[in-house]
Amino acid sequence: MSALEAMRARRSLSKVTDEAPTHEELVELVSAAGRVADHKELRPWRLIELRGDDRLVLGRAIAKAEGKKGVYSKPLRAPLLIAVVASIRSKKVEAWEQEATAAGVAHALSLLLDEAGWGVFWRTGDYMRAKAVIKAHGLEKGERLLGWLYVGGKPERSRPLRGKTVDGERFLSRMPRKKG
Repeated sequence: MSALEAMRARRSLSKVTDEAPTHEELVELVSAAGRVADHKELRPWRLIELRGDDRLVLGRAIAKAEGKKGVYSKPLRAPLLIAVVASIRSKKVEAWEQEATAAGVAHALSLLLDEAGWGVFWRTGDYMRAKAVIKAHGLEKGERLLGWLYVGGKPERSRPLRGKTVDGERFLSRMPRKKG
């Protein structure tokens, strides 16, 4: 499948099976995803692998952030969560550029996971900036959580996915020219 076909076939899957790539498989994909555009080659990102009870720790932190007791259940919806962290490393490169690099790594990784046959869904939430969630991830000063990739097996579907298309013409324009 060409890169163009792979992009057109990509879908977020919010329901996945209990299968997940191994740590070794994930390392290989992260190595490739890390080749995104990166001003000054700062590598202003890191990923945190959450499996098993790690997801319960996150669920408790989210519940605490929302002022509730117990475990928030959404982190249990996939066997593997990958926390995406932007690590602001330089004042010479705008923070938004460094966050964009981290987001680029996450997106590239999601495409690679999809291409490798895994279901992927990128989740965010208001609680990403909550102290309990930040502490649970061990974030340091200058680091920002950008969300989690939920990863698992692709379930067998009883009906095919509908092909959603994007009208490229609608989102692509030329530089405006001054008259006169």
